[in-house]
Amino acid sequence: MARFVGRFDHTLDAKGRVILPARYRPEFHEGAADLTQHFEGCLALWTHDEFTRQEQQMLDLYAGGTPSARNRARSWAQGASPVDIDKQGRVALPAGARRFADLTGDVIVIGAIDHIELWSPARFDQQVVPAEEYFSGSDLA
Repeated sequence: MARFVGRFDHTLDAKGRVILPARYRPEFHEGAADLTQHFEGCLALWTHDEFTRQEQQMLDLYAGGTPSARNRARSWAQGASPVDIDKQGRVALPAGARRFADLTGDVIVIGAIDHIELWSPARFDQQVVPAEEYFSGSDLA
């Protein structure tokens, strides 16, 4: 399993590309990656092996038979796309994916253990920063 940790602040270029931090690039064989819409309005970038695991989970969910499970799997699949990482480490983000994640300028790139997440700073501040209180000690039991 790939292991991604850390935070990096980047900016989309005029062509809708973001630079992938150098420390993450070796995990992506031949510059191939898979991009999906992800929880709380971010994008997830997966190695091919991890994406295949996610696909299987979604297939199992779809086969589960409930309409909400099938719709979740459909939503995930329609928002997924293969992407390439060029020699400069840039990933071109499809326009629909950028709209979904509200990415227009600055992008926060974080390692999320088995995948990479791409966040708009405003959404990150809304969704993730409040959870950091746990590590400040105020939420510790």
